[in-house]
Amino acid sequence: MEPRPQPSNNSRSYLLAALLILAALNVLLLYFYYQERQDNKTKDATIAAKTEEVLIAKTKLDSISAQLDAKIAEIQQLGGNIDSLMKVKTQLEVDKRELKNVGSFDSKKYDQKIRNYQTILAQKDQEIARLKEENGILTQKNETLNQENSGLKAERQTLSDSVVAVSSKNKELEEKVTIAAALRAEAVTVNAVNAKGKESDGGTYKAKKVDKIHVSVLLAPNGLAKKDEKELYMRLLDPSGAVVSDLATGSGEFTYNGQGMIYTAMQRFNFDNTRQRVDYFYGRGGQRFNEGKYTIEIYCEGFRIGEGEFMIK
Repeated sequence: MEPRPQPSNNSRSYLLAALLILAALNVLLLYFYYQERQDNKTKDATIAAKTEEVLIAKTKLDSISAQLDAKIAEIQQLGGNIDSLMKVKTQLEVDKRELKNVGSFDSKKYDQKIRNYQTILAQKDQEIARLKEENGILTQKNETLNQENSGLKAERQTLSDSVVAVSSKNKELEEKVTIAAALRAEAVTVNAVNAKGKESDGGTYKAKKVDKIHVSVLLAPNGLAKKDEKELYMRLLDPSGAVVSDLATGSGEFTYNGQGMIYTAMQRFNFDNTRQRVDYFYGRGGQRFNEGKYTIEIYCEGFRIGEGEFMIK
């Protein structure tokens, strides 16, 4: 009887080597995936911070522009020369237009420009005071006040007190009416839209399947609200609480409680008191939404009228 041949170990060695190579490739792929996610998060934070700086600079330049217009009008009325201020106004408009290019924005450069403009405004305040004195405005005012008798002062004070009381009551009434006429959002829903335009609901979405979001705001009817054109502001807050904004996609600033606030997107619509729905479609220009909880805030006519949320995993 012939002896049986011993099984070869070569095939087992080849299989083990192949498995080790596959494991090494998987580890390498996981490393590259993690590195790409970290890079995307860093880029998103940098873009958001730079956009915030641009919006702040724009707000300051808009304020300087308004002050500059007022001083030009006052100096012209007092007979002063406004040629230098007109040149400053021209340069200011150029600086405001350059802010549209977020990529080339230099915060130090614009901080210096803003300080220079503020110095010019302060200098013009001194010129205005001098022109007023030359025109006798301050002197005439002092003489008029000195000629008033005590009886006239008392009469004016009484009249002033009455006007203040009536104005205070009217203001209180107006505030109550304004609050009652404020719009209210019955519901704020957020659907995910993939690259092919297909929507999905549920409130929790996978980052790789979200190309943009569809925010739908259902407005409650209100018979006291004016039927006219209104502006509805949407703020998208990322998991860290920062406002997602981009000038290139329509972001900007509005006023809430007397302070400037950044908005993500804005819609104009004609309110007709028919339980309308206002929709926003917002994407991040090809960038993924980071994982975590996002918050939606809706504002209209100085009021926060609704909010919603969704999760990215």
